[in-house]
Amino acid sequence: MSSDNSDQREFWSDAAGPKWVQMQAQMDQLMQPVLDGVWIRAGLTQGQRVLDVGSGTGASTLQAADQVAPDGHVTGADISDTMTTLARKRAGGRPDVSLILADVAHHPFQPDSFDAVVSRFGVMFFADAAGAFANIRAAMVPGARITFAAWAAIPDNPFFTTPAQVAKSLVGAPPRPDPDAPGPFAFRDAGRVTDILNAAGFTDICIDTAHTALDGGSDPAGLAQTMCRIGPAEAALRYAQAGADMQKAVEQALSKAVGIFSTPDGLRIPASVHYVTALA
Repeated sequence: MSSDNSDQREFWSDAAGPKWVQMQAQMDQLMQPVLDGVWIRAGLTQGQRVLDVGSGTGASTLQAADQVAPDGHVTGADISDTMTTLARKRAGGRPDVSLILADVAHHPFQPDSFDAVVSRFGVMFFADAAGAFANIRAAMVPGARITFAAWAAIPDNPFFTTPAQVAKSLVGAPPRPDPDAPGPFAFRDAGRVTDILNAAGFTDICIDTAHTALDGGSDPAGLAQTMCRIGPAEAALRYAQAGADMQKAVEQALSKAVGIFSTPDGLRIPASVHYVTALA
């Protein structure tokens, strides 16, 4: 694991980034319920200067800008040039939005630059989490609030466990990654998150572990295809060097498996999320 997050930059720019760009609309829809939870807790107000950590393809940055308009400003920062390029295109030159290609763990922000910091699943990938949060805190106005979402317990998140189980049954499992290493579930332990934020100098830390539901749309086959392009199923297929026929078999099995998430409103995938707030 690189100490300067260069491996994450490569992954999110060259491996995962192009896929997220291609699936931008579907991923925005899928994750909107989580983003709504961030907004409820962040309480952004008109005129604030906001930093969006891990801004990705821009949905969170643009929504934050709408909330602080007309006098506020949002800086979206992401390590992926692929995703940032799309985010800039979506922003269309809005004067109240800046989208920067930056590793916020080391970026030289000016002190007192931000009245609020937000993030949807963008803070679990730091090689040195405490150091990264200390750098973020130094850019915040004293007393400003950070609000972020991070995945909670692995078993409570079938968006990951279901494709992992289906792919394992058909192609086998890749080597198990260290769940404590930078990655989606690095912050699943609320106590560890508290320790990291304390070490970074934050106060009034509150972790609200909430159960929500991801919006999987109305097409099980489409959701299955998404699950085979990112996440555990993609990792298993890639490790097994699976061909088109095997990928199709996994997609078909996943399409059936996700049927258990069908509701009158479409596919709703249960999710457990830590919503974390703290003061600089």
